[in-house]
Amino acid sequence: MDLAHPLDGLDAFPWASSSHAYGSAEDVPDLLRALTGTDADAADEALSELYGNVLHQGTVYAASVEAAPFLAGIAAAGHHTADVLALLGSMAESEDECGVAPGAVRAAVARQLPLLLPLLTDAEPDVRRTAAWALSHTRAAEAVLPALRARWAEETDPAVRAEVLSGIARLDPRHAATEAAAAMEPSQPAEVRLAAVFAHLDAGAPWTGAAHTAMLSLLPAGSVRSGFDIDRGEPLASVVEILLGRDHEPEREAAFSLVDAALGDDRAEVRAEGRWAADRACELSRSAPRRLVRSLRAAAVDEASVVGTASLLARLGSVAEPAADVLVPLAGRNPDRADDHADRALEALVLVAPAQAAPLLAAGLGRRPRALGATTGLLDPRHHAFPYDRGLLDAVRARLARPAELSGNEPWRLTNLLAGWGAEAAAALPELCAVLPHFPHQASLALAAVAAGSDPADRAPVVAALRAATEKGSLSAAEALYDLTDDPAPLLRCLVRELGRDGGDLREAARLAALLGTRGATLAPFLRGALGDPANSTTPALDTDIALAEALWRVAGDPDPVVAVLESVFARAERNQWSRWSVARAARATALLGPAGRPLAARLRAALGDPAQAPAAVLALVCVADPATLDRTALAAAALTSAEQDADPAGACDALEALGVTALTDDHLRRLTVLADGDARVVRSGLEHRVIDQDESFRNRARALLTTCGNSTTTAP
Repeated sequence: MDLAHPLDGLDAFPWASSSHAYGSAEDVPDLLRALTGTDADAADEALSELYGNVLHQGTVYAASVEAAPFLAGIAAAGHHTADVLALLGSMAESEDECGVAPGAVRAAVARQLPLLLPLLTDAEPDVRRTAAWALSHTRAAEAVLPALRARWAEETDPAVRAEVLSGIARLDPRHAATEAAAAMEPSQPAEVRLAAVFAHLDAGAPWTGAAHTAMLSLLPAGSVRSGFDIDRGEPLASVVEILLGRDHEPEREAAFSLVDAALGDDRAEVRAEGRWAADRACELSRSAPRRLVRSLRAAAVDEASVVGTASLLARLGSVAEPAADVLVPLAGRNPDRADDHADRALEALVLVAPAQAAPLLAAGLGRRPRALGATTGLLDPRHHAFPYDRGLLDAVRARLARPAELSGNEPWRLTNLLAGWGAEAAAALPELCAVLPHFPHQASLALAAVAAGSDPADRAPVVAALRAATEKGSLSAAEALYDLTDDPAPLLRCLVRELGRDGGDLREAARLAALLGTRGATLAPFLRGALGDPANSTTPALDTDIALAEALWRVAGDPDPVVAVLESVFARAERNQWSRWSVARAARATALLGPAGRPLAARLRAALGDPAQAPAAVLALVCVADPATLDRTALAAAALTSAEQDADPAGACDALEALGVTALTDDHLRRLTVLADGDARVVRSGLEHRVIDQDESFRNRARALLTTCGNSTTTAP
């Protein structure tokens, strides 16, 4: 390629026939031209758009292959060289390929090495550094390694040396470990020492005292981290993650020792990095919370550090009770006015030591929204365990008595707290009835939960208030009224209205119809009428039809229309790449049909290959398929794989419980034992504040399964 004309041949390629993230790649030539132009703003915008279409959220496409030689020519010609190299390196790094052969984009970048390798000697350090990073991601070790080693021998700029060492480690980790041992010496620049620590780890070398000393000498390490390797954005946390990932006791203790040292440092910046590393450790390791809680407590030396530690302590829950005393002073501060720091500390105390939190929350109610949200499980009024407290009940009643002052999420949180207490909160029934017209949905749920176990005389005004709200169209009030009176008529009237209303909440209506069971038989034509357009394959449309199908089955018991709806859902889901969870939900609905769902067995078997869908598919096949056709051992393996990949661990437990202990081989039991008793968390993703809780829940269920298997073995004849 003539470097003076990097776009030669650009118009000869039929770009409209190639594709990227947004369809036709016909816009790519203009973007490439903008990169070579004199308008800096246009070039920046073009680079941003290329990141959005030929490397969309890390995914590469056919157009990525075609763009690679032109991007390489643009970089080699000196147009935005470092930025374009970063794009090329990211394209080569990607393994998320859409509509292109595996490795094709990486190979396309590697074919440009004759243009790109000379950039390792560019006059600009930033270009040399980016070139080292990008070239190493081509995996073309035979051509790239000699060039990187030559650069290592000559380079003097610390940041470039660090990236060159990282590139060598990426391509030849075993030999890079030798260089790393010398590069960790105190005489080396901080950037080089940090790269050496990671090169040492990436080579799989045992963690040593020298590595420990080098890592601690770098703290605070955030300022010396590489600007490209985003997975190592927080160096200490990344080192801890790698060590814990080895799942070996010496390395695990080495990781905890690093965190201890950082948390015990005199410098606030180092303690902050220690908290981030502790946070990551607790997300990855089941033993980390108990091992690190005392160091976390000791690091909470001032208001800023208490606030910084509070969210992690909150997620640890009762395990963090030894650190509760550092939360109390701040949590109880200024109860008569809004105070965000006090609210954050009290939020943590609610989850760590609720008995200590209750009087502080009562004193500050109305001014501590985070803490109040923590008492109610944030979203689900039926699943939380904040203990009943009479003083807090009185404070809640006082707040509800002034409905004009309530706004935002506070009505939800107050009523959910009462719902969790059930009949113990019966004294608040008058206030709940009074706020029902203002907040019908929130108050209805609480009224049903609180009045259910109360004195019959106390229920009469509640029923009257709910009837009035139901007449005004409140579905929630109708549900609560049904719960309390067992009279389906008001709920039926509301559901007929909701199912026939444009813009109605069809999924909620379907849920309530299903709740009625055969008492809701008259709703069947309305449920059928609410089914969506068979051509609509969006996720909301699929999920709504699944809910309507389930309701149809429960109210009418006729499998044929339900099977037809679910078959349509499975078929439409094939046109929606985001529908994997809709398929899982459809499988769970199919399970309800029992043998009547057998026509869908082929659809269920097709879902077994996706770890996110497999547990629901297993559960459904156990319910609907001919038992003689089931390979229960293979089904158990599919469920275990789902758990091991953190795809649907809770669903995997459902599936294994449905299969029964006889489906589990010795190898299955070994794998389940690792999941139940290993130090590595199984649940590693999801809502941040739920990961640890969900993993502990999974662990308890897995252990119960193992106990059942042990009992079965013991009692077997």
